[in-house]
Amino acid sequence: MAYRYVVAGLGLVMMALGGALLLEQPSPWRIGLWLAGAVVLHDGLIAPLVIAVAALTGAAGLRLRGIPRAALIVAGSLTAIALPPLLRPGGVANPTVLPLDYLRNWLLTMTAIAVAAGLYVGTRAALRGARRRP
Repeated sequence: MAYRYVVAGLGLVMMALGGALLLEQPSPWRIGLWLAGAVVLHDGLIAPLVIAVAALTGAAGLRLRGIPRAALIVAGSLTAIALPPLLRPGGVANPTVLPLDYLRNWLLTMTAIAVAAGLYVGTRAALRGARRRP
């Protein structure tokens, strides 16, 4: 039980450090706006999508609820992190600032997440089917 207090204390210390670093920035309101947008994105899109997938898979009688939820959580988190370079308007003045093809890399990552989740579900179903056959 004491570890919870230690973890909570460390969390408060890290939040205070983050707040102090935020106030040192030249325009902290822009970062605060971005953080507020992340909360809205999570609570308005990612969480309802994960809940809907969990409800649909549960209603369908599938016992795979954890895998789609985990894949959606990872995909949603990576999308939230990747939004700044994905939404940047046009090119940048300095091409070394954002030198990669972020849209392509994001699509490849989303594909890898979907393939990994699909392979896991398929392998699990195949092993379960093989176990049922005598």
